[in-house]
Amino acid sequence: MKYEILLKDYPLITYDKIRYQDTDRQGHVNNANFPAFIETGRVELLYNPDKPLHHEDCHFVLAHISYDLLNEINYPGKVDIGARITKIGNSSIAFEHALFQNDVLVCKGTSVVVHVSKLTKKSVSLSEETKLYLSHFL
Repeated sequence: MKYEILLKDYPLITYDKIRYQDTDRQGHVNNANFPAFIETGRVELLYNPDKPLHHEDCHFVLAHISYDLLNEINYPGKVDIGARITKIGNSSIAFEHALFQNDVLVCKGTSVVVHVSKLTKKSVSLSEETKLYLSHFL
């Protein structure tokens, strides 16, 4: 697959430092660590202390994740992470993610989180204010 994707195309941009423990003996990041990088892109929006999006009795639960590994990530260095929201549901938020190293696309993925009550473990509707705020990241 050929993707014409650039980091600057994403409204949410952050990065993670690659740790030695993320790698295999050849210095490549182990494939099992890619979801952690994807999570970083999502969590910086969902749990921003300056703009909490969840009700105080709720949290976001990962309901789905999928990703395509397109290139290696090598140690040392960093991974640039782009994220955007693709759909805002009643209680769910769908994301698209892209990981880059040295401006090379290394992974493309999607994830869905659900706003869930900590007490009942059932989904809880997102507030209209939260939906409006999230719409800026579509």
